Amino acid sequence: MISVKQIAWAVAALWLLAGSARAQEGFPFGTEMTLEALPQAGSKRIPNIEIGDHGEVVLELWCKGGKGQFSVAGNTVIFVPGQIEDRNCPPARAQADDELVAALSSVETWKRQGDMLTLIGPKPLRFRTTGN
Repeated sequence: MISVKQIAWAVAALWLLAGSARAQEGFPFGTEMTLEALPQAGSKRIPNIEIGDHGEVVLELWCKGGKGQFSVAGNTVIFVPGQIEDRNCPPARAQADDELVAALSSVETWKRQGDMLTLIGPKPLRFRTTGN
C-alpha cells in the first residue's frame, strides 16, 4: 500500500522535475533494464523494468507484473509502485516479487556506471541495460 508520505514525496519530486525529466541525462529514462539476479528454481525468468521517458515503469518480476513511477532529482530517487498483478504465482516467486517491490519502494539514491544502474537503499539493487 502506498503511504501518504510516499505520495507527498513523489508529488514534490515530480513538481520539481516538471518538464525537465530529460535534464537528468544520467538516469536511464527510456531504457529497459534487467535485475542482476539468478532465476528462481524452475524458471529462466529474471525481473526487468522498462523505464519510460517520464519515469513511468513497467515491471516484469519473477512471476507478477505491474506498473510504477520513478521520480528523480539529482541523485535522489523515489519509486512508487502502482497496481501489481498476482498472476496466480507459486508462493516462493510471489514472496520474491513482493520483496523486490518493497526493495524498489525503499530506494533513496542511485548511481550509474556505463550500462549498470544501482538503486541504493536498505537493499541495493543492480540493473543492467538490456541489449538487443
